[in-house]
Amino acid sequence: MTVLSAALLLFLILDPLGNVPVFLSVLRPLPPHRQRVVLVRELLIALAVLMLFLWCGKYALELMHLRQESVSIAGGIVLFLIGIRMVFPRPEGLLGELPEGEPFIVPLAIPLIAGPSGMAAVMLLGSNEPHRLGEWSLALFLAWAATAAILLCSPLLYRLLGRRALSAVERLMGMLLVAISVQMLLDGLAVYLGRGG
Repeated sequence: MTVLSAALLLFLILDPLGNVPVFLSVLRPLPPHRQRVVLVRELLIALAVLMLFLWCGKYALELMHLRQESVSIAGGIVLFLIGIRMVFPRPEGLLGELPEGEPFIVPLAIPLIAGPSGMAAVMLLGSNEPHRLGEWSLALFLAWAATAAILLCSPLLYRLLGRRALSAVERLMGMLLVAISVQMLLDGLAVYLGRGG
């Protein structure tokens, strides 16, 4: 696998276009100047987490006696709860009360950008060909940069879409998110049960 093909694969796994409605919904209560600051912070945190999993993920899971499927199951549960709240919005917003009125790490950095599938993908790259960690780091950075470019345009997309269109897209994406989260949960359980628990 070349660096560019790995970058394309990781870009598709990070799914920035699918995450735009969620980001718009979560950042909507913040003033425009603060939205960009929060978004850049969450993107940098996600990059750091993915790089950490690329270089150390396999060893960290072994040290904690955790399997990759447990990461998938946990991520599926979190995404399921977020999806349900998108489909059935609550008066206090998608994530309830947030510290200082803004998200921190969850759910933007983790699990939306650096999700279980992204973590598993970079761990797989790093463990299969550990002598190419520098190349995989470059591929991850390229995928992250393309993702960041799309997500940084999300406030502009909000202004273009308007509140009503955003609400409709948010509910649709919530339904898709619920389906994706259930699939992640089932995949994790299938691997777990296939190994005999």
